[in-house]
Amino acid sequence: MNDHVAPTMDWRTVFPEEDRKIYEAARFGGQLEFGQNPAIMIIDVVDSFAGPKGQGIFDSINQYRTSCGEAGDAAIKVMANLLAIGRSLHVPIVYTKGSVVDKYYAGDSVKGTRPDEVERIYGAPIVAAIAPIDGEYVLEKTKASAFFGTPMASFLQRHRIDTLLICGTSTSGCVRASTIDAFSHGYQVFVLEDGVFDRSPMSNAVNLYEMNQKYASVINSSDAIAYLRKLKVAA
Repeated sequence: MNDHVAPTMDWRTVFPEEDRKIYEAARFGGQLEFGQNPAIMIIDVVDSFAGPKGQGIFDSINQYRTSCGEAGDAAIKVMANLLAIGRSLHVPIVYTKGSVVDKYYAGDSVKGTRPDEVERIYGAPIVAAIAPIDGEYVLEKTKASAFFGTPMASFLQRHRIDTLLICGTSTSGCVRASTIDAFSHGYQVFVLEDGVFDRSPMSNAVNLYEMNQKYASVINSSDAIAYLRKLKVAA
């Protein structure tokens, strides 16, 4: 039985009105333009972060302390749909997950992880509903950003990518860190509001708002799919 119903929170209005007026007056939040060569990036959607499907957050944490509980259920469905469409259109896809071996030597992406937890948390597989197929790149990392100390930029350059559609977890951690670094590397970055999740609804909303103001455009998966289809038809 679900022990907890995840509340929803609108990232557009999570900040007080006065704060939103300040951002607007400072001309933050402009909309980015889609490029011509997109890739889909799925960040850290492994069993130990998603948790068992349909299970409430507190029960889920009892199994994996890193779990986000039922917050991931809807987002994983969105990712599965996006991946199916992306594959049909031959869009490059890259996944990330934690590297068990490297984390033992280089340390974790967050503070407080015990050495005896590394294997269980980061050795967990990518969620079956969105598992990579043959030929899709699974990049292993030690830190929050998909770019820090990894060949991610080389992979994207090899495919001449200019636009990233980012999904995954957690919104406040690895998604945000990867988004900032992607923007810093010169990519047009789009975070899917319904394709990311976090253990905290408040943190999810706040970080979506902040990313939209400074580093990315936060869009719905329907907009991302329409972009992919239009782009491929035009090609």
